[in-house]
Amino acid sequence: MRLAWTAASALLILALLIPFPASAGEEDVKAKALELIDKGLKWLSTQQEDDGSYRHHVGITGLVVAAFLRHPLGKYTEESGPFISRAVKFILKHQNEDGSIYNKEAETPLPNYETSVALMALVATKNPKYADVIARAREWLKKSQLDEGEGITPDDYRYGGIGYGASAAKAGTMRGDMSNLNFALQALKESGLPADDPLWQKAIKFIERCQNYSETNDQPWAGDDGGFVYAPDGESKAGKDENGRPRSYASMTYAGLLSFIYANVSKDDPRVQAAVRWIRQHYSLDENYPIGKQGLYYHYHTMAKALAAYGERIIEDYRGVKHDWYAELVDKLAELQKPEGFWVNEESRWWETDPVLVTAYAVLALEAGFPEEGR
Repeated sequence: MRLAWTAASALLILALLIPFPASAGEEDVKAKALELIDKGLKWLSTQQEDDGSYRHHVGITGLVVAAFLRHPLGKYTEESGPFISRAVKFILKHQNEDGSIYNKEAETPLPNYETSVALMALVATKNPKYADVIARAREWLKKSQLDEGEGITPDDYRYGGIGYGASAAKAGTMRGDMSNLNFALQALKESGLPADDPLWQKAIKFIERCQNYSETNDQPWAGDDGGFVYAPDGESKAGKDENGRPRSYASMTYAGLLSFIYANVSKDDPRVQAAVRWIRQHYSLDENYPIGKQGLYYHYHTMAKALAAYGERIIEDYRGVKHDWYAELVDKLAELQKPEGFWVNEESRWWETDPVLVTAYAVLALEAGFPEEGR
């Protein structure tokens, strides 16, 4: 009996010393995510245009390239096939003399969006041959920030922002917005802009002025719910609340959270925590609260990047219900994926009836939240 007790004790001690493998549930989540990613990428590889692009658009092409190259298991490289290599060449040939990367002849050119996405795609190639292209694009994005160079001082609500156009435009006709700035900050962070560069502090002032948080937002419209609106002049794509204040909405709140984190603001900072409180109050994967399915996949993509950067897998909502946001995102995207492998939104706002754009967003969302230990 004593021998049996000793043996059992030894086995217990040994078991405590051996690290536990990931739970079966977590392994199931990762396997399901990989299946969705692989199916989505397989479909995307069939959608390339004759010129090597996706949808003849630098920005959409950049998103697709990044989706391939960010595969959690490193399944793809630039050399995996023409569906990537020709797309990279399409991006490269659209770099302009000033360093920006976009098609100047396009019907609706989006210089900052396109340069930001193209820059992230080129960084994802990890190809040292593109160092000069990347450096020039990064410098162009830096110069796109509205500041003293355009005669805009820190007391101006536009200060620190980045918008649709280039900083060469007259200050009186130029303003930034939270979405353009967020994409630019992602590109600048991923391309190695130093944390002590003055751009970040200027950006923080702009981010503050897009937050419904009167403790730090000096604009007269600011409320106190902690969420974000589209622009510091009070524009919100979700309209106004019953008190006439601009209404916060989910996709911009995630963009604001991610921007604060990328600008090196601590996760314990009151501004960050105010945004997180709003997210807990309005957490949803069924809609881009409160505007329904408008921008739903942009919302998924930004949400995944923001919460992954924030570093917590569990979000406790206002009712006290705990959500494993990544597992729930995987389930939601599994529900929404079409049999052919693509995703598409029924709401047309912000181009989301285009399955190539939306599939890139969905795949990038799944990749952004994929557990690091599973890579």
